[in-house]
Amino acid sequence: MILNKEKKNQPKSFLESVDISSSSEIVVDKEIFITIHSNNTNQLQKFNKVVSKDFIQFHFCLKGSSELVFNEGSYKLKLTKGKSLLLYNPQRTLPINLSNQIGSNIITILISIKKFHLLFSDEASYITFLSKENILKKYYTEENISPSMSIVLTQLLNFNLNNSVKPLYFKAKTFELLSLYFNKSDETNLDQCPFLVSESNVNKIKLAKDIIINRLAEPPSLNDLADEIGLSLKKLKEGFKQIYGDSVYSFLIDYKMELARKLLESGDYNVNEVGLKIGYSTSSHFIAAFKKKYGVTPKKYFISLSS
Repeated sequence: MILNKEKKNQPKSFLESVDISSSSEIVVDKEIFITIHSNNTNQLQKFNKVVSKDFIQFHFCLKGSSELVFNEGSYKLKLTKGKSLLLYNPQRTLPINLSNQIGSNIITILISIKKFHLLFSDEASYITFLSKENILKKYYTEENISPSMSIVLTQLLNFNLNNSVKPLYFKAKTFELLSLYFNKSDETNLDQCPFLVSESNVNKIKLAKDIIINRLAEPPSLNDLADEIGLSLKKLKEGFKQIYGDSVYSFLIDYKMELARKLLESGDYNVNEVGLKIGYSTSSHFIAAFKKKYGVTPKKYFISLSS
């Protein structure tokens, strides 16, 4: 294994790993990192690592359980046997803070978003968070580990290879694991969302998205939107969530905030003008929404552009 003692050759965003007596890291290349956590001790083991926001995180639990801790303990995600977590947030860094229980086996894969896009460049629309509408949105999801994925993960856990072929082997296994993770048969898709089998319904949902974007300053109510596209309110909500990965309201807010950011960056509008353009009648409501999204007020963001 390529252990953490070789971290001096890693990018600056991957400098800190502590309390790693049960963890080993394989640097596949500068854009793919694999960490194997095997807690064979008689106590809880913690693993901390700084990760750039340009990386997607995959965490797989083969045995035992673990917990990912965020915001100094204010938010936690449980990772249990047979489950995986995908984490991605292009708006902020997501440092890894794992608490691995006794007897647990966890495998973490980090892959840069650039590398990930290249893998799916021809079919990017197939993966929800790679679509143009969601490219700057955070994405967290829990999935079951399939039997075929479990085989690949076990191979990663129990490898016995010459150093010369390790990078090739781990790269191949990473790609194999990702292909299994994202593989969805036609039958599975039908079971998950029969509603979306109808091309007509899909087109209606896409029309709904275009309507709220074109009228973002004065968007229709959900009931009016459903009537306009010819779907029930329930089907509008379910279909929109399935295609765009978010509710109609959350999608619209995120779209407004991203547009506001671009308008501020253009330098052609002041804060009040930007707020009005995206549908806020009062500047205080716009400022509050912008700060909630980006952590700073529009004015401070605008000032930071010229600093």
